Amino acid sequence: MAGKASGGDADEVIADINVTPLVDIMLCLLVIFMVTTSYVVADSLKVDLPEASTGDATEPSVVMLTFTVDKDTGARQLYLNGEKADEAALRAHIQKVKAEGKKDVQAVIAADKNASHGEVIRLIDVVKQEGIVKFALNIESGG
Repeated sequence: MAGKASGGDADEVIADINVTPLVDIMLCLLVIFMVTTSYVVADSLKVDLPEASTGDATEPSVVMLTFTVDKDTGARQLYLNGEKADEAALRAHIQKVKAEGKKDVQAVIAADKNASHGEVIRLIDVVKQEGIVKFALNIESGG
């Protein structure tokens, strides 16, 4: 028994301590720590390149964003579900979709490969500010 003196007399000083339960608890805590650290992620975004040989299919979305960059003029244009839009129109559309009570709304972002990293991050930030936490980046399958 843990904490019982050798010999069994109640007045004797405890000479042995059973550390097995302590080791069991520490190993259990170690396993919990190892499992939870795999879920802790730094503030970053998982981004696929515009051309990739692999990609997963995405669910149909009511928020389809396309960001284009004209090669000749450098003009930038945002399209929401195939129609020209700006940031205000995007925010209004997302608020309308959320007001309709749709759950698990996902935004699909297709950005021209000539678009800067900052422009794509800005679109993701706007979508997240409006409450959509699921988004996908469209890629062109190359392979």
